[in-house]
Amino acid sequence: MTRIGVCGLKFPEAAELGPGRLAALRQQADDLDLYLETGLGKVNPFNTAEDPSIRQVGDGDYLLGARRMIEAAAAIGCADLWGDTANYQHFRWGLHAIDRFRTDVTWEEQLEATRRLLHRLAPVLRGHGARVNLETHEEITTFELVRLVEDVGPDAVGVTLDLANVVVRGEDPVEATRRVAPYTRQTHMRDLVVTFTGDGLERQNRACGDGVVDLAAVLSLLLEHAPQVNLTIENTKGRDRNGIQIFDRRWQDLHPDLPLADLAGLVRLASVAERRMAAGELTPVDSYYAPPLGTEWERAFLRRSADHLTTLLSRLT
Repeated sequence: MTRIGVCGLKFPEAAELGPGRLAALRQQADDLDLYLETGLGKVNPFNTAEDPSIRQVGDGDYLLGARRMIEAAAAIGCADLWGDTANYQHFRWGLHAIDRFRTDVTWEEQLEATRRLLHRLAPVLRGHGARVNLETHEEITTFELVRLVEDVGPDAVGVTLDLANVVVRGEDPVEATRRVAPYTRQTHMRDLVVTFTGDGLERQNRACGDGVVDLAAVLSLLLEHAPQVNLTIENTKGRDRNGIQIFDRRWQDLHPDLPLADLAGLVRLASVAERRMAAGELTPVDSYYAPPLGTEWERAFLRRSADHLTTLLSRLT
């Protein structure tokens, strides 16, 4: 049965992997009838230095830290572990805000290093009946994710579907879901609007139901291919700007897999979003994250998302 929950992000500390602390956390979740999911962190060796907490868990050894995290998670029944392949840096950096466009190492080299690291982690994952589920993060396409899953093996690697991120790679959210749904084990549920800019498009993350993604179609695909997956809402906390530089030749050259139909679908979403905002049917971009953005605002964001997803699920099941 699909359940709806909330995503919380926190870097691990070595002391927090103690069996007593984690067992207590597991018991608290069970007592509240909550599902509990956790993550593994970065799996791109060119990026792992930016996540020193995992190396700390391994006493300086990143692979040992990852192994200890897999073992600790498995001990409390968490077999599906979120992971990602790089970082989104700073919006003001433009194209270079995303590690796909690093100039010191190519994206192909990063993918190959990631593939090799996943193969090294795979025996540990299989030994504990676990998977690392790579997020559809801002830097990686669903085509590349599927190739990684199939290369290493879907018994060790799966997908965390983050709907809002696939558009940053020029992909249509529904078509991206169709590609990864058979391998999806975790989710980050959000909605979005896309608007036109001088160098292409810009994404704004929103609560489910406040944007233009066809969430009913997305949920239909998940119910077909991954009916037990939890729908975990990610609160954006005001992180609302991401450039999609589709007019830039450098951006175009680094998307050899991107179908024209996906890109056309994304442009259509931008047209729909701008038309609906002009008609007063959607909150304008500049007003959506208007202050104050405190705890009550975040709770309302999560509640709107949960209510919208619940309504859609009731219609589909």
